[in-house]
Amino acid sequence: MNKDDLVVGKIVTLAKGVRRLIAPNAGMMTGPGTNTYLLGERHIAVIDPGPAIDTHIQQIIDVAAAPVLWILVTHTHPDHSPAAMALATATGAEVLGIPAPQGRHQDSTFSPDRILADRDVFSTDEFELEVVHTPGHASNHLCYLHTDCRWLFTGDHIINGSTVVIDPPDGSMSDYIQSLQKLRSMAIDALAPGHGAVLENVEEALNWIISHRLEREAKVVEKLAAHPATSLAELVVHVYDDVNASLHSLAERSLLAHLLKLELEGRAIQHENCWCLKE
Repeated sequence: MNKDDLVVGKIVTLAKGVRRLIAPNAGMMTGPGTNTYLLGERHIAVIDPGPAIDTHIQQIIDVAAAPVLWILVTHTHPDHSPAAMALATATGAEVLGIPAPQGRHQDSTFSPDRILADRDVFSTDEFELEVVHTPGHASNHLCYLHTDCRWLFTGDHIINGSTVVIDPPDGSMSDYIQSLQKLRSMAIDALAPGHGAVLENVEEALNWIISHRLEREAKVVEKLAAHPATSLAELVVHVYDDVNASLHSLAERSLLAHLLKLELEGRAIQHENCWCLKE
């Protein structure tokens, strides 16, 4: 797949019984827009209907060309789940996922008819999905493994084109890396992300993300050693000196996630809003 395939509003067949429609919500955090996937041919399951944009919801119904019976959500951030309830109302579809946790940037309107858990199996007469709980980017994040073609629908756990922000307290760097390592033990042939094109070199993609996060963690440790008793706002300048300063407020969230992971491991400590390595 290449960037030319990423056309908002165009239904693209990616594999037998797997189609993609991109929502019109392009931006810094969403890339070309949120990927909505339509699975099946006679009866349709929709993965991540996206934001509550009326034209996108109607287009999902129009391009489905068959009854939409199920709506599966990877997580409840506002670019992935808010259209679920409106689409369910319009189609009568069953909604599946995990309710939104407390906190900012969560879709409190999401109310699943069926709550999913790790290793649950969702089956139709056309395909089967295995549920994979992947906390990290969000505590209620789920991926869905198509057991026939071995494609993993990754939501925001893995996206194409950039790394994702890990935003505490709901986001957890420790959980995120463990979830990535969990995927390395699975037989996956392609990654169908929530943003960007399909990733076919699965092992390379997983290894790069894990290495990138651990390299950033090592830099956090290095800069904490050089600048002990440092505030988050001061530390981000040193740890993310390769990132434009205009993005440092956003980078602070992932930096905090790294620091909390180090604290959990007994390697860092916070005192009066400053951080230092634990002796």
